[in-house]
Amino acid sequence: MKIPEQFDPIRPFEPDELPDVFDRLLQNEQFSSVLAYLYPDVPKKALAAKMHACKDNLDFQKTFCYGFLVQLLARLSKGCDIDIASLDTDSRYTFISNHRDIVLDSALLDKLLIDAGFNTTCEIAIGDNLLKLPWVKDLVRVNKSFIVERALSMREMLMASKRLSEYMHFVIAEKNDNVWIAQREGRAKDSNDRTQEAILKMMVMGGEGSIIDRLKQLHLVPLAISYEYDPCDYLKAAELQARRDNPSWQKGPMDDVTSMQTGIMGYKGYIHYQCADCIDSYLDTIPADAPKTELFRLIADHIDRQIFAGYRLYPNNYIAMDELDGTDHTDHYTEDDVRKFKLYIQSQLAKIKIPNKDEEFLRERLLTMYANPARNHLAATKG
Repeated sequence: MKIPEQFDPIRPFEPDELPDVFDRLLQNEQFSSVLAYLYPDVPKKALAAKMHACKDNLDFQKTFCYGFLVQLLARLSKGCDIDIASLDTDSRYTFISNHRDIVLDSALLDKLLIDAGFNTTCEIAIGDNLLKLPWVKDLVRVNKSFIVERALSMREMLMASKRLSEYMHFVIAEKNDNVWIAQREGRAKDSNDRTQEAILKMMVMGGEGSIIDRLKQLHLVPLAISYEYDPCDYLKAAELQARRDNPSWQKGPMDDVTSMQTGIMGYKGYIHYQCADCIDSYLDTIPADAPKTELFRLIADHIDRQIFAGYRLYPNNYIAMDELDGTDHTDHYTEDDVRKFKLYIQSQLAKIKIPNKDEEFLRERLLTMYANPARNHLAATKG
């Protein structure tokens, strides 16, 4: 398939480009170090041959990424599953999800879609702020990622958003592939997951017809991702104190890399992915004369309710909510669960090394991260 040149700066690599990209990656010392760490007993020549045997991006994902994720889950989780009962494996969707982990949210979705019988994975929206290292940018584009450009002037941002939207529509309609995108820019540090209207407004810059028509062309599926433990919770808490103490605080050059490493290599407990119904039918129920000023909020609220309802709650969520809110959900956990969670929170607090460490504030932030999914789930499902 001929991809329009306008998408060249942001699209994943095409199959005919992969051999040169593989060579470039294999010549990079940092990438070679990663390979040596992941495959200590496999000669680099053998890995190079295996890479060059991959005929397309999906082949690369199945050959390298899938096996890595299987091993990772075996070591660092109690299991990972997905409910796609509402979906057709022969159809293509735009999965819009809450965002917990920079790397794993989309990577695990790819694995789970293969397990569920899809014959393809997803093209993944990734911010260029995470791609400061050229070899990382190469690798994610091999791994079916397309680039969300940030830190642009207003005029440049409008042009970039239009191209991004047109590319997403192209992926669904012409490439016959799925898309994954987070419901907001960046992870929700307090786990209070809310869809940004700006994401939906970007989506309708491409496609044809009315706002509703354009959203329906993307076949949006709200996706709830639930980790029993978030390995990055203490990093998020530390960032929240840093922002509280210094409103002009900015991330350091290695902060996102640290979050990626911590998220991948930290213990996650149980992990569940819950796909809601595609919202096409819901969009048909919106009156044609609905005010444009209210339309995006209406749709964002619907997506949020579907994500909230899809959360899988763990004892940690109920324990945190009960402690903060004075509620009583003791039928969802045991005294041993409480003991283990308290020890966990203390161990995460101990990892935080920052000036003027405010233990009380940090502890409350950590508890809030686990309480908010329970609060939102119960609010969305009551009655």
